[in-house]
Amino acid sequence: MNNKIQAIQQWLNENELDVAFLSDYHTISYLTGFESDPIERILALVVFAQNDPLIFAPALEVQAVKSTGWTAPVFGYQDHENGWERLAGHITAVTPSIKRWAIEESQLTVERAKKIQTALPQVIFTADITPKIQTMRLHKDAQEIEKMHGAGRDADRAFEYGFAALADGVSELAVAAALEFETKKRGIPGMSFETLVQFGAHAAEPHGATGKTQLKRGDMALFDLGTIYEGYVSDATRTVAYGAVSDHQRLVYQTVLEAQLAAQSMVMPGMTAGELDDIARTIITKAGFGEYFVHRLGHGLGSSVHEFPQIMAGNDFILEPGMAFSIEPGIYIPGDMGVRIEDSIVLTEHGAESFTHHTKDLQIID
Repeated sequence: MNNKIQAIQQWLNENELDVAFLSDYHTISYLTGFESDPIERILALVVFAQNDPLIFAPALEVQAVKSTGWTAPVFGYQDHENGWERLAGHITAVTPSIKRWAIEESQLTVERAKKIQTALPQVIFTADITPKIQTMRLHKDAQEIEKMHGAGRDADRAFEYGFAALADGVSELAVAAALEFETKKRGIPGMSFETLVQFGAHAAEPHGATGKTQLKRGDMALFDLGTIYEGYVSDATRTVAYGAVSDHQRLVYQTVLEAQLAAQSMVMPGMTAGELDDIARTIITKAGFGEYFVHRLGHGLGSSVHEFPQIMAGNDFILEPGMAFSIEPGIYIPGDMGVRIEDSIVLTEHGAESFTHHTKDLQIID
């Protein structure tokens, strides 16, 4: 049994719990190496305090689970079957007396919780295991870091494919499609989230969606993307100018760049997340754009795109070596323009080690 599963079992015993029921597919991937979004179907990892764990999955996924090297039991169910009753049968076959469960409270729906308790009336949801999982995922080991470097290298390549697709009148959707086509054609298996491409004033919406906006000369073009490498992700943003750049655009860009470079170069173990956010936010505020930096500086990432810690104002969480997170300041002026520059890094004893290395100097694509 791998060390991560053993850590869960130790936690269960320390807290006098019988079982951990894990149903977030990102958690399951982190603990087992098997990743699949079951959508409406049931996918669960059941970790017992005193027995070997089991995976319960749709029948069509059973062989895929085994192909990862998972050696503990794996059981499947057909779509026409009552999966919750089948799962309950497998659990009670291991140990009929389990009662005290730990669950992922932020992930398990009320509907599914009721179905579990209908199939296993003795179950009491006693503890939330989410903080334990978050803590385990905070510190990346050497193997995880190497995979994230692989994802970063692929993200650097993806930017080039996107920049090459820029042309007069091309839509954001067309550029995103060309970028993702080229990544797959060159052997990059997938994106870690839906690629975001925004032109001109549309980039002033930090969480806007890639759409039909067409590129014109003088626009800034924002690319936010990530790739997946052996189960680990990248997340990076670059903003480029198309055809020309005004003094105003250059000022906004250079302000964001200064803030990003300062935060990335100054982050050190022992600093709080709030202190790191303040480094970038102070630069942007002093330049007169403080009201247009409307989100946190960054977020953790690893086997999924959003993990702990949250790099945001007022967060006293202390940053430590082995933690991986994004540094992504931005300025978003409604009706005018938006600029974001982002690298994701792993914190070492000596500072930030970036996973992406594509130039952050202002590029003018012509």
